[in-house]
Amino acid sequence: MIAERALKTLEYDKVREQVASFCTSSVGKNAIEQLIPETDFDKVVELLDEMDEGLSILRVKGNVPMGGIFDVRPHAKRAQIGGMLSPMELMEIASTIRASRILRNFIEDIEQEETITIPHFVERKEQMPILTALQHEINDCIDDNGAVLDSASTTLRSIRQSLRAEESRVRQKLESLTRGSNAAKMLSDAIVTIRNDRFVIPVKQEYRGHYGGIVHDQSSSGQTLFIEPESVVQANNEIQRLKVKEKAEIERILLELSAKVQEVSHDLFVLVQILGDIDVILAKGKYGQANKCTKPTMNKEGYIRLVRARHPLISIDDAVPNTIEFGRDITAIVITGPNTGGKTVTLKTVGLCTLMAQAGLPVPALDGSELAVFDQLFADIGDEQSIEQSLSTFSSHMVNIVDILAKFDSRSLVLFDELGAGTDPQEGAALAISILDEVVGSGARVMATTHYPELKAYGYNRKGVVNASVEFDVETLSPTYRLLIGVPGRSNAFEISKRLGLKESIIQQAKSFTGSDRHEVESMIASLEQSRRQSEREAEEAHALLEEAQRLREELQERLRTYDEKKENLEKKAKEKARKIVDEAKKESEKIIAELREMRANASKVVKEHELIEAKKKLENAAPQENPVLKKQAQIRERAQNLKVGDEVKVLSYGQKGTIIEKVSDHEWVVQIGILKMKLDESDLQYVKPEKEKQTVVMTNVKNRNSHVKLELDLRGERYEEAILKTEKYIDDALLANYPRVSIIHGKGTGALRQGIQNYLKGHKRVKSFRYGEAGEGGFGVTVVELK
Repeated sequence: MIAERALKTLEYDKVREQVASFCTSSVGKNAIEQLIPETDFDKVVELLDEMDEGLSILRVKGNVPMGGIFDVRPHAKRAQIGGMLSPMELMEIASTIRASRILRNFIEDIEQEETITIPHFVERKEQMPILTALQHEINDCIDDNGAVLDSASTTLRSIRQSLRAEESRVRQKLESLTRGSNAAKMLSDAIVTIRNDRFVIPVKQEYRGHYGGIVHDQSSSGQTLFIEPESVVQANNEIQRLKVKEKAEIERILLELSAKVQEVSHDLFVLVQILGDIDVILAKGKYGQANKCTKPTMNKEGYIRLVRARHPLISIDDAVPNTIEFGRDITAIVITGPNTGGKTVTLKTVGLCTLMAQAGLPVPALDGSELAVFDQLFADIGDEQSIEQSLSTFSSHMVNIVDILAKFDSRSLVLFDELGAGTDPQEGAALAISILDEVVGSGARVMATTHYPELKAYGYNRKGVVNASVEFDVETLSPTYRLLIGVPGRSNAFEISKRLGLKESIIQQAKSFTGSDRHEVESMIASLEQSRRQSEREAEEAHALLEEAQRLREELQERLRTYDEKKENLEKKAKEKARKIVDEAKKESEKIIAELREMRANASKVVKEHELIEAKKKLENAAPQENPVLKKQAQIRERAQNLKVGDEVKVLSYGQKGTIIEKVSDHEWVVQIGILKMKLDESDLQYVKPEKEKQTVVMTNVKNRNSHVKLELDLRGERYEEAILKTEKYIDDALLANYPRVSIIHGKGTGALRQGIQNYLKGHKRVKSFRYGEAGEGGFGVTVVELK
């Protein structure tokens, strides 16, 4: 267990107060006030994991429903010994049970969503006793304000109904007196009021005998008497009797509910404990969010690495972050430097962060921080001079140090502030070195601050010890509060004096007293400081570049993952769509084949030509159609594969035409575009037909297309159905041949064929108009058709 003295010295109680302010219940606040650092490694890791789960829930959900929780353990304890609970106490029990049910449902929802993993919260949810039945029984009898409801029992409802009726009659009777003919003269005020729990009226002193009855009170002047008239005494007595019955019934109901609380009192203790634990975990998470804290990694080796850590009790805007690392090869840090430079703050930052982590709290440092679990933590910080014990500053420090040296071991963190101060400098420095040797030699982790220049060389002469200092800006004559590990502090007295206007001659004379060795040491330290600043700047730049590279890498990985997912989904959809198309085509073709078989089987039935044509079209349409875009791409790829030197091509990426002049490989060609020669992949090339070849193809196509289509169609002697089919096909061919006008010869005959053809032409969308032929065109035996 961590010593109480160290907790007090490092002001750990102030951190607890800050965390407690984020609790939503008194149970959680009381638990935070008792929160102490753990020394068991597994327990510390578990506490930090719980806190991290709470942080995850807060990040995802924003808030957790924790309202309506009361510390009902005293109520349950009183119920255990047979006491009667008040309505308000019972209401608090019901509210706490309801809050637990809401919280349990909230955790179950997160568990089902699977957005985050919260095993510790799920475990606590499973441990929560389910007391919903008790909650409903209490809510059926008591409202949210702690009043017993009429519905608590039929007896209570009956009593209250009678009571309200009796009170109404008394009021009506008294109000009739206040409205009487002499009321204005005899009464101080025309109202009905209550004294001693009985209805009365205010009567002037001189008319007290007019109403008779009982005097219950009088005004401060004695001029008004509050009288219960004799006519309502019996009614008021009945009201009192009913109130006594009401009170007895309420007590019976409360005793009955208290007995039910007694039955589950142990479960209530467990429930409150679990709710308090969850409130504490969430308070830690909220504290971490508010103060930009992170979860540190824990180890058993005494290794400490705090990345840009801040003192927890200094506001974020004012605190100067420092990176502190030691505990493996280096087990001790000796910090030197001027007063008010931040040495003590650095010590307290390391000590407080260690205590916070061991208590399951996030620490005010960046991700990647690591802390050790220590069995003991000792701190000798501050001026603890005791007047009562007649101890000097040196003596009070030495008493504390003696106690530390008697108790520490290799699994301890020891913090010394101004070690050896308060006595002769030479003796104090010697004591400081000896004490450090004792503690460092035992394997403990040590941080110490000192003013003594003799300790500046301590880190160079001892294995496992490193010097450090707090930076001082000579230009502004103020500390920067930045910690420089590996660089001992140097005196800035001469530089400060010079900046403040001290004569140069005095400064030079003072330097002559210090000796050449001192000058060399100061110059060396100054050079180390300069090198340290430069290396830190370079490290920060490198870190920024590394972070940017990592961010870009993660972004590219995410894009690649998204691309792969989309590609896979599109392939699945395409395969599914293709399968459906093929299935539909199979079904349609099978249906058509079945119809054709039926036609063949029914030999007696005459199968018309247009029915066969329609069946053939259906069969052609049932086949899956190739995607025109994919077909075009395939044609481009096919053309690219057949390229040869001398071909004219279009470069797709540039939109320019060029000529192939050389083949580089199976998939690469050298193309000349104007005066430029470029090596391009064949997938970027599209074959372009020469103009002469295009014209020849077009002319051939036109000639072939038109050569078999005549300007007239002779239907004489055709059956009606065949004539209609031929007319339909002829009109389509004429439209494809771009004929503006055609003639259909149907003969005169009975006129049935002529009428049928003209009826067909009326319904054709591409027929502009039609007429009978002129005398030289065949007259009524020919229909001339104008096409659109």
